[in-house]
Amino acid sequence: MELLTTNNVWMMICTALVFFMHLGFAFLEIGLTRQKNTINILFKNIFIITVGLLLYCLVGFNLMYPGEFNGFLGFAGFGLDSPIDAKGALDLTYNEGYTYWTDFLFQGMFAATAATIVSGAVAERMKIGAFMIFTIVYVGFVYPIAGSWQWGGGFLSSLSFGETEGFYDFAGSTLVHSVGGWAALIAVWLLGSRIGKFKDGKPQAIPGHNIPLATAGVLILWLGWFGFNGGSVLSADPSGTSLTLVTTCLAAAAGGVVSMLVSTIMYKNLDLTMFLNGILGGLVGITAGADQMSPTDAILIGAIAGAFIVLAVSFVDKLRLDDPVGAIAVHLICGIWGTLAVGLFGNKAGFDQFMIQLIGVLCYAVFCVITSFIIIFTLKKTIGIRVSKKEEIEGLDAHEHGMDAYPDFRLNEH
Repeated sequence: MELLTTNNVWMMICTALVFFMHLGFAFLEIGLTRQKNTINILFKNIFIITVGLLLYCLVGFNLMYPGEFNGFLGFAGFGLDSPIDAKGALDLTYNEGYTYWTDFLFQGMFAATAATIVSGAVAERMKIGAFMIFTIVYVGFVYPIAGSWQWGGGFLSSLSFGETEGFYDFAGSTLVHSVGGWAALIAVWLLGSRIGKFKDGKPQAIPGHNIPLATAGVLILWLGWFGFNGGSVLSADPSGTSLTLVTTCLAAAAGGVVSMLVSTIMYKNLDLTMFLNGILGGLVGITAGADQMSPTDAILIGAIAGAFIVLAVSFVDKLRLDDPVGAIAVHLICGIWGTLAVGLFGNKAGFDQFMIQLIGVLCYAVFCVITSFIIIFTLKKTIGIRVSKKEEIEGLDAHEHGMDAYPDFRLNEH
Protein backbone atom coordinates (compact mmCIF):
# COMPACT_ATOMS: atom_id res chain seq x y z
CA MET A 1 0.00 0.00 0.00
CA GLU A 2 2.82 2.40 0.87
CA LEU A 3 4.59 1.72 -2.43
CA LEU A 4 1.36 2.25 -4.36
CA THR A 5 0.84 5.56 -2.59
CA THR A 6 4.37 6.73 -3.36
CA ASN A 7 4.13 5.73 -7.01
CA ASN A 8 0.68 7.22 -7.36
CA VAL A 9 1.72 10.56 -5.86
CA TRP A 10 4.63 10.76 -8.32
CA MET A 11 2.30 10.00 -11.21
CA MET A 12 -0.13 12.70 -10.10
CA ILE A 13 2.72 15.22 -9.88
CA CYS A 14 3.76 14.26 -13.40
CA THR A 15 0.15 14.62 -14.56
CA ALA A 16 0.14 18.17 -13.20
CA LEU A 17 3.41 18.92 -14.99
CA VAL A 18 2.04 17.66 -18.32
CA PHE A 19 -1.05 19.81 -17.77
CA PHE A 20 1.25 22.78 -17.16
CA MET A 21 2.78 22.17 -20.61
CA HIS A 22 -0.40 23.50 -22.20
CA LEU A 23 0.43 26.92 -20.77
CA GLY A 24 3.87 26.55 -22.33
CA PHE A 25 2.37 25.73 -25.73
CA ALA A 26 0.03 28.71 -25.46
CA PHE A 27 2.84 31.12 -24.55
CA LEU A 28 5.07 29.81 -27.32
CA GLU A 29 2.37 30.09 -29.97
CA ILE A 30 1.20 33.59 -29.10
CA GLY A 31 4.78 34.79 -28.69
CA LEU A 32 5.81 33.65 -32.18
CA THR A 33 2.73 35.09 -33.91
CA ARG A 34 1.21 38.54 -34.24
CA GLN A 35 -0.73 40.22 -31.47
CA LYS A 36 -3.89 40.56 -33.58
CA ASN A 37 -4.36 36.77 -33.37
CA THR A 38 -3.58 36.25 -29.68
CA ILE A 39 -7.14 35.64 -28.46
CA ASN A 40 -7.69 33.17 -31.30
CA ILE A 41 -4.66 31.09 -30.33
CA LEU A 42 -5.49 31.16 -26.62
CA PHE A 43 -9.08 30.14 -27.38
CA LYS A 44 -7.87 27.15 -29.40
CA ASN A 45 -5.53 26.02 -26.65
CA ILE A 46 -8.24 26.22 -24.00
CA PHE A 47 -10.66 24.38 -26.29
CA ILE A 48 -8.14 21.60 -26.89
CA ILE A 49 -7.52 20.76 -23.24
CA THR A 50 -11.16 21.02 -22.11
CA VAL A 51 -12.79 19.13 -24.98
CA GLY A 52 -9.83 16.77 -25.22
CA LEU A 53 -10.29 15.58 -21.63
CA LEU A 54 -14.02 15.09 -22.09
CA LEU A 55 -13.54 13.13 -25.31
CA TYR A 56 -10.82 11.00 -23.73
CA CYS A 57 -13.20 10.18 -20.89
CA LEU A 58 -16.14 9.34 -23.15
CA VAL A 59 -14.38 7.32 -25.88
CA GLY A 60 -10.62 7.93 -26.15
CA PHE A 61 -9.33 6.04 -23.12
CA ASN A 62 -11.22 2.87 -24.00
CA LEU A 63 -10.20 3.15 -27.66
CA MET A 64 -6.56 3.44 -26.67
CA TYR A 65 -6.66 0.73 -23.98
CA PRO A 66 -9.39 -1.67 -25.11
CA GLY A 67 -8.01 -4.76 -23.39
CA GLU A 68 -8.11 -7.87 -25.54
CA PHE A 69 -8.47 -6.79 -29.20
CA ASN A 70 -7.32 -7.60 -32.73
CA GLY A 71 -4.30 -5.32 -32.47
CA PHE A 72 -5.64 -2.70 -34.85
CA LEU A 73 -8.96 -1.45 -33.48
CA GLY A 74 -10.78 -2.17 -30.25
CA PHE A 75 -13.24 -0.42 -27.95
CA ALA A 76 -13.96 -1.24 -24.34
CA GLY A 77 -17.14 0.85 -24.12
CA PHE A 78 -18.18 4.41 -23.40
CA GLY A 79 -17.08 6.27 -20.30
CA LEU A 80 -14.85 5.16 -17.44
CA ASP A 81 -15.25 2.03 -15.35
CA SER A 82 -15.44 2.51 -11.63
CA PRO A 83 -12.59 0.74 -9.80
CA ILE A 84 -14.75 0.51 -6.66
CA ASP A 85 -15.75 -2.88 -5.30
CA ALA A 86 -19.15 -3.85 -3.89
CA LYS A 87 -18.16 -2.67 -0.41
CA GLY A 88 -17.19 0.78 -1.67
CA ALA A 89 -13.44 0.22 -1.36
CA LEU A 90 -10.91 1.23 -4.00
CA ASP A 91 -9.76 -1.69 -6.16
CA LEU A 92 -5.99 -1.78 -5.67
CA THR A 93 -5.44 -4.64 -8.10
CA TYR A 94 -5.50 -2.35 -11.17
CA ASN A 95 -1.77 -1.63 -11.25
CA GLU A 96 1.06 -1.76 -8.74
CA GLY A 97 2.31 1.63 -9.87
CA TYR A 98 -0.80 3.84 -9.86
CA THR A 99 -4.58 3.82 -9.68
CA TYR A 100 -7.06 3.60 -12.54
CA TRP A 101 -8.05 7.25 -12.10
CA THR A 102 -4.45 8.43 -12.24
CA ASP A 103 -3.83 6.37 -15.34
CA PHE A 104 -6.78 7.98 -17.13
CA LEU A 105 -5.81 11.53 -16.18
CA PHE A 106 -2.13 11.12 -17.05
CA GLN A 107 -2.92 9.64 -20.46
CA GLY A 108 -5.64 12.23 -21.04
CA MET A 109 -3.10 15.04 -20.70
CA PHE A 110 -1.05 13.42 -23.48
CA ALA A 111 -4.06 13.13 -25.78
CA ALA A 112 -4.64 16.85 -26.08
CA THR A 113 -1.02 17.55 -27.01
CA ALA A 114 -1.39 16.20 -30.57
CA ALA A 115 -3.98 18.84 -31.48
CA THR A 116 -1.95 21.58 -29.78
CA ILE A 117 0.89 20.83 -32.21
CA VAL A 118 -1.48 21.46 -35.13
CA SER A 119 -2.76 24.67 -33.54
CA GLY A 120 0.62 26.37 -33.84
CA ALA A 121 1.19 25.26 -37.42
CA VAL A 122 -2.15 26.64 -38.69
CA ALA A 123 -2.00 29.83 -36.66
CA GLU A 124 -3.26 33.14 -38.05
CA ARG A 125 -5.37 31.86 -40.95
CA MET A 126 -7.54 28.85 -40.08
CA LYS A 127 -11.23 29.22 -39.26
CA ILE A 128 -11.86 28.55 -35.60
CA GLY A 129 -14.93 26.38 -36.31
CA ALA A 130 -13.04 24.14 -38.71
CA PHE A 131 -10.20 23.76 -36.22
CA MET A 132 -12.63 22.82 -33.44
CA ILE A 133 -14.22 20.09 -35.57
CA PHE A 134 -10.77 18.78 -36.55
CA THR A 135 -9.76 18.67 -32.87
CA ILE A 136 -12.84 16.69 -31.88
CA VAL A 137 -12.25 14.03 -34.54
CA TYR A 138 -8.47 13.84 -34.26
CA VAL A 139 -8.20 13.83 -30.47
CA GLY A 140 -11.36 11.84 -29.93
CA PHE A 141 -10.69 9.05 -32.41
CA VAL A 142 -7.48 9.21 -34.49
CA TYR A 143 -5.00 9.71 -31.64
CA PRO A 144 -6.35 6.94 -29.35
CA ILE A 145 -6.61 4.42 -32.20
CA ALA A 146 -3.01 5.16 -33.17
CA GLY A 147 -1.97 4.94 -29.53
CA SER A 148 -3.61 1.54 -29.10
CA TRP A 149 -1.26 0.03 -31.68
CA GLN A 150 1.64 0.39 -29.26
CA TRP A 151 0.70 1.52 -25.75
CA GLY A 152 -2.60 -0.39 -25.84
CA GLY A 153 -0.92 -3.68 -26.66
CA GLY A 154 -1.64 -3.55 -30.39
CA PHE A 155 0.20 -5.04 -33.33
CA LEU A 156 3.24 -2.76 -33.13
CA SER A 157 4.01 -3.79 -29.56
CA SER A 158 4.66 -7.33 -30.80
CA LEU A 159 6.03 -6.50 -34.26
CA SER A 160 9.12 -8.59 -34.99
CA PHE A 161 11.99 -8.31 -37.44
CA GLY A 162 14.72 -10.92 -37.45
CA GLU A 163 15.27 -11.97 -33.86
CA THR A 164 14.03 -8.72 -32.33
CA GLU A 165 10.48 -7.98 -31.24
CA GLY A 166 8.58 -4.86 -30.30
CA PHE A 167 8.34 -1.30 -31.60
CA TYR A 168 9.49 1.04 -28.82
CA ASP A 169 8.33 4.55 -28.05
CA PHE A 170 8.83 5.31 -24.38
CA ALA A 171 6.93 8.58 -24.05
CA GLY A 172 5.70 9.50 -27.52
CA SER A 173 8.23 10.81 -30.04
CA THR A 174 5.98 9.16 -32.62
CA LEU A 175 2.77 8.33 -30.75
CA VAL A 176 2.27 11.93 -29.63
CA HIS A 177 4.61 14.27 -31.49
CA SER A 178 4.69 12.73 -34.95
CA VAL A 179 0.97 11.98 -34.79
CA GLY A 180 0.46 15.72 -34.32
CA GLY A 181 3.26 16.58 -36.74
CA TRP A 182 1.80 14.63 -39.68
CA ALA A 183 -1.55 16.34 -39.20
CA ALA A 184 0.20 19.72 -39.00
CA LEU A 185 1.96 19.02 -42.31
CA ILE A 186 -1.30 18.14 -44.09
CA ALA A 187 -3.13 21.10 -42.56
CA VAL A 188 -0.44 23.60 -43.58
CA TRP A 189 -0.41 22.19 -47.12
CA LEU A 190 -4.18 22.39 -47.55
CA LEU A 191 -4.44 25.82 -45.90
CA GLY A 192 -1.78 27.65 -47.85
CA SER A 193 0.60 30.28 -46.52
CA ARG A 194 -0.23 33.50 -44.71
CA ILE A 195 -0.55 36.67 -46.76
CA GLY A 196 2.93 38.14 -47.19
CA LYS A 197 4.86 35.03 -46.14
CA PHE A 198 6.28 34.41 -49.62
CA LYS A 199 7.29 37.06 -52.11
CA ASP A 200 8.53 35.99 -55.53
CA GLY A 201 8.84 32.48 -54.08
CA LYS A 202 11.15 33.59 -51.27
CA PRO A 203 10.12 33.33 -47.60
CA GLN A 204 9.68 36.60 -45.74
CA ALA A 205 10.03 36.94 -41.98
CA ILE A 206 6.79 37.63 -40.10
CA PRO A 207 8.09 38.42 -36.60
CA GLY A 208 6.27 37.25 -33.52
CA HIS A 209 4.94 39.98 -31.26
CA ASN A 210 6.30 38.78 -27.92
CA ILE A 211 9.54 36.79 -27.90
CA PRO A 212 9.85 36.99 -24.07
CA LEU A 213 6.54 35.10 -23.82
CA ALA A 214 7.78 32.54 -26.36
CA THR A 215 10.94 32.06 -24.27
CA ALA A 216 8.87 31.59 -21.12
CA GLY A 217 6.77 29.06 -23.03
CA VAL A 218 9.80 26.97 -23.96
CA LEU A 219 11.12 26.96 -20.39
CA ILE A 220 7.66 25.91 -19.13
CA LEU A 221 7.59 23.12 -21.72
CA TRP A 222 11.04 21.96 -20.62
CA LEU A 223 9.80 21.83 -17.03
CA GLY A 224 6.67 20.02 -18.16
CA TRP A 225 8.80 17.40 -19.87
CA PHE A 226 9.90 16.28 -16.39
CA GLY A 227 6.36 14.96 -16.12
CA PHE A 228 5.99 13.94 -19.75
CA ASN A 229 9.05 11.68 -19.69
CA GLY A 230 9.42 11.19 -15.94
CA GLY A 231 5.83 10.03 -15.60
CA SER A 232 6.25 7.59 -18.46
CA VAL A 233 8.37 5.45 -16.16
CA LEU A 234 4.92 4.68 -14.67
CA SER A 235 6.29 4.53 -11.15
CA ALA A 236 8.48 6.46 -8.74
CA ASP A 237 11.37 4.06 -9.28
CA PRO A 238 14.43 6.10 -8.22
CA SER A 239 16.79 4.72 -10.85
CA GLY A 240 14.37 4.91 -13.76
CA THR A 241 13.02 8.38 -13.04
CA SER A 242 16.43 9.88 -12.30
CA LEU A 243 18.04 8.55 -15.48
CA THR A 244 15.05 9.68 -17.55
CA LEU A 245 15.21 13.23 -16.22
CA VAL A 246 18.97 13.41 -16.79
CA THR A 247 18.76 12.23 -20.41
CA THR A 248 15.80 14.52 -21.04
CA CYS A 249 17.65 17.60 -19.80
CA LEU A 250 20.92 16.79 -21.55
CA ALA A 251 19.18 16.25 -24.89
CA ALA A 252 17.32 19.55 -24.50
CA ALA A 253 20.53 21.42 -23.71
CA ALA A 254 22.43 19.84 -26.60
CA GLY A 255 19.58 20.52 -29.03
CA GLY A 256 19.51 24.18 -28.09
CA VAL A 257 23.27 24.71 -28.27
CA VAL A 258 23.71 22.92 -31.61
CA SER A 259 20.73 24.65 -33.25
CA MET A 260 22.16 27.97 -32.10
CA LEU A 261 25.57 27.17 -33.56
CA VAL A 262 24.26 25.79 -36.86
CA SER A 263 21.84 28.69 -37.39
CA THR A 264 24.61 31.18 -36.60
CA ILE A 265 26.90 29.56 -39.18
CA MET A 266 24.14 29.45 -41.80
CA TYR A 267 22.53 32.86 -41.24
CA LYS A 268 25.28 34.87 -39.53
CA ASN A 269 23.08 35.96 -36.63
CA LEU A 270 22.29 34.69 -33.14
CA ASP A 271 18.63 33.73 -33.62
CA LEU A 272 16.85 33.22 -30.28
CA THR A 273 13.82 31.54 -31.87
CA MET A 274 16.04 28.92 -33.48
CA PHE A 275 17.77 28.42 -30.12
CA LEU A 276 14.37 27.85 -28.49
CA ASN A 277 13.14 25.43 -31.14
CA GLY A 278 16.42 23.54 -30.84
CA ILE A 279 15.67 22.92 -27.16
CA LEU A 280 12.22 21.60 -28.08
CA GLY A 281 13.72 19.46 -30.86
CA GLY A 282 16.10 17.88 -28.36
CA LEU A 283 13.21 17.17 -26.00
CA VAL A 284 11.10 15.58 -28.72
CA GLY A 285 14.08 13.56 -29.98
CA ILE A 286 14.91 11.99 -26.62
CA THR A 287 11.30 11.19 -25.74
CA ALA A 288 11.18 7.83 -27.55
CA GLY A 289 14.11 6.35 -25.63
CA ALA A 290 14.73 8.55 -22.60
CA ASP A 291 14.75 5.57 -20.25
CA GLN A 292 17.32 3.61 -22.32
CA MET A 293 19.98 6.16 -23.17
CA SER A 294 23.27 6.97 -21.49
CA PRO A 295 24.09 10.64 -20.91
CA THR A 296 26.42 10.58 -23.93
CA ASP A 297 23.71 9.01 -26.11
CA ALA A 298 21.25 11.67 -24.96
CA ILE A 299 23.64 14.48 -25.88
CA LEU A 300 24.21 12.99 -29.34
CA ILE A 301 20.48 12.51 -29.95
CA GLY A 302 19.72 16.05 -28.82
CA ALA A 303 22.59 17.52 -30.82
CA ILE A 304 21.48 15.84 -34.04
CA ALA A 305 17.90 16.97 -33.38
CA GLY A 306 19.16 20.53 -32.95
CA ALA A 307 20.89 20.42 -36.32
CA PHE A 308 17.80 18.89 -37.92
CA ILE A 309 15.69 21.78 -36.64
CA VAL A 310 17.66 24.41 -38.56
CA LEU A 311 17.77 22.34 -41.73
CA ALA A 312 14.11 21.34 -41.48
CA VAL A 313 12.88 24.92 -40.99
CA SER A 314 14.79 25.92 -44.13
CA PHE A 315 13.46 22.91 -46.05
CA VAL A 316 9.85 23.63 -45.04
CA ASP A 317 10.28 27.20 -46.29
CA LYS A 318 11.67 25.95 -49.60
CA LEU A 319 8.56 23.82 -50.02
CA ARG A 320 6.57 27.05 -49.54
CA LEU A 321 4.83 25.65 -46.50
CA ASP A 322 4.06 28.25 -43.85
CA ASP A 323 4.55 26.99 -40.30
CA PRO A 324 4.62 30.03 -37.97
CA VAL A 325 6.03 28.22 -34.94
CA GLY A 326 8.18 25.51 -36.53
CA ALA A 327 5.87 22.70 -35.39
CA ILE A 328 6.64 20.46 -38.37
CA ALA A 329 10.39 20.70 -37.82
CA VAL A 330 10.17 20.21 -34.07
CA HIS A 331 7.47 17.59 -33.66
CA LEU A 332 7.48 15.68 -36.95
CA ILE A 333 11.13 15.67 -38.04
CA CYS A 334 12.60 15.33 -34.55
CA GLY A 335 9.85 12.87 -33.59
CA ILE A 336 10.88 10.62 -36.46
CA TRP A 337 14.56 11.03 -35.59
CA GLY A 338 14.01 10.21 -31.92
CA THR A 339 12.04 7.09 -32.77
CA LEU A 340 14.71 5.82 -35.16
CA ALA A 341 17.42 6.70 -32.62
CA VAL A 342 16.08 3.92 -30.37
CA GLY A 343 17.32 1.49 -33.01
CA LEU A 344 20.75 3.14 -33.02
CA PHE A 345 21.38 3.81 -29.32
CA GLY A 346 18.78 1.88 -27.30
CA ASN A 347 19.01 -1.35 -25.32
CA LYS A 348 18.34 -3.46 -28.41
CA ALA A 349 20.23 -1.24 -30.84
CA GLY A 350 20.95 -2.90 -34.15
CA PHE A 351 19.63 -3.39 -37.65
CA ASP A 352 16.60 -5.44 -36.56
CA GLN A 353 15.43 -2.90 -33.97
CA PHE A 354 16.07 -0.03 -36.38
CA MET A 355 13.87 -1.71 -39.01
CA ILE A 356 11.09 -2.24 -36.47
CA GLN A 357 11.30 1.44 -35.54
CA LEU A 358 11.23 2.42 -39.22
CA ILE A 359 8.19 0.23 -39.93
CA GLY A 360 6.43 1.78 -36.96
CA VAL A 361 7.18 5.30 -38.20
CA LEU A 362 5.82 4.41 -41.64
CA CYS A 363 2.64 2.88 -40.20
CA TYR A 364 1.90 6.05 -38.27
CA ALA A 365 2.78 8.21 -41.26
CA VAL A 366 0.31 6.42 -43.53
CA PHE A 367 -2.48 6.36 -40.95
CA CYS A 368 -2.09 9.99 -39.83
CA VAL A 369 -1.62 11.43 -43.32
CA ILE A 370 -4.71 9.65 -44.66
CA THR A 371 -6.97 10.43 -41.69
CA SER A 372 -5.90 14.06 -41.34
CA PHE A 373 -6.27 14.60 -45.09
CA ILE A 374 -9.78 13.15 -45.07
CA ILE A 375 -10.82 15.31 -42.11
CA ILE A 376 -9.30 18.60 -43.29
CA PHE A 377 -10.09 18.16 -46.99
CA THR A 378 -13.71 17.40 -46.13
CA LEU A 379 -13.86 20.55 -44.00
CA LYS A 380 -12.25 22.54 -46.81
CA LYS A 381 -14.91 21.42 -49.32
CA THR A 382 -17.84 21.94 -46.94
CA ILE A 383 -17.54 24.75 -44.40
CA GLY A 384 -14.12 26.00 -45.56
CA ILE A 385 -10.93 26.11 -43.52
CA ARG A 386 -9.41 29.48 -44.45
CA VAL A 387 -10.55 32.87 -43.21
CA SER A 388 -11.14 35.69 -45.70
CA LYS A 389 -8.37 38.04 -46.80
CA LYS A 390 -9.94 40.88 -44.84
CA GLU A 391 -10.20 38.80 -41.68
CA GLU A 392 -6.60 37.66 -41.95
CA ILE A 393 -5.26 41.17 -42.51
CA GLU A 394 -7.30 42.77 -39.72
CA GLY A 395 -6.80 39.86 -37.32
CA LEU A 396 -8.79 36.86 -36.17
CA ASP A 397 -9.30 38.29 -32.69
CA ALA A 398 -11.54 41.07 -33.95
CA HIS A 399 -13.46 39.03 -36.52
CA GLU A 400 -13.87 35.66 -34.79
CA HIS A 401 -13.93 36.70 -31.16
CA GLY A 402 -14.79 40.41 -31.02
CA MET A 403 -11.98 40.93 -28.52
CA ASP A 404 -8.52 42.42 -28.30
CA ALA A 405 -5.80 40.81 -26.18
CA TYR A 406 -4.09 44.16 -25.59
CA PRO A 407 -6.77 46.88 -25.85
CA ASP A 408 -4.50 49.54 -24.36
CA PHE A 409 -1.50 48.70 -26.54
CA ARG A 410 -2.91 48.34 -30.03
CA LEU A 411 -0.32 48.36 -32.80
CA ASN A 412 -0.94 48.93 -36.49
CA GLU A 413 -0.27 45.42 -37.83
CA HIS A 414 -0.59 44.27 -41.40
